[in-house]
Amino acid sequence: MNYWIQNLAPHGSPDEIGVIQLAWLGDSVWELHQRLRHIHIPLKSRDLHLSVVNEVKAQAQSKSLDEIEHLLNSFEINLIRRARNKTKRFPKSSDPAIYSRATGFEALVGWLFLKDPKRLSKIFEYLECKYCLLYTSDAADEGLGVDLGGRR
Repeated sequence: MNYWIQNLAPHGSPDEIGVIQLAWLGDSVWELHQRLRHIHIPLKSRDLHLSVVNEVKAQAQSKSLDEIEHLLNSFEINLIRRARNKTKRFPKSSDPAIYSRATGFEALVGWLFLKDPKRLSKIFEYLECKYCLLYTSDAADEGLGVDLGGRR
């Protein structure tokens, strides 16, 4: 589901853009990615919306950052740190640590979208694989009969 990113060429100079602006861009890129992931699910508009909201909220973004941190290089880790430190205001309903981690994740997504779309595509693909395994495992735990295509 990363076809829309894979063939993009790097654009502009993200090094000249502030981390909050990168996070703003990254938030929209992440939401578009989630919408594209959910577009083929035959749900009502409201249910699609709620599914995407669950994937783009701060807690989910922070969890996604947890999943990929071991894949990141020192520059990317530093970019996330700078974005986390720049975050000063938090919604009352949000844990400040989770919200700042989500901002760091968004800044990384924004920077990679502009600077290295192929790497961003690979990170998204890695996250999709992690989520597919998680959802499949959850469904199996609940006895929903998920067929993994193995021998019987």
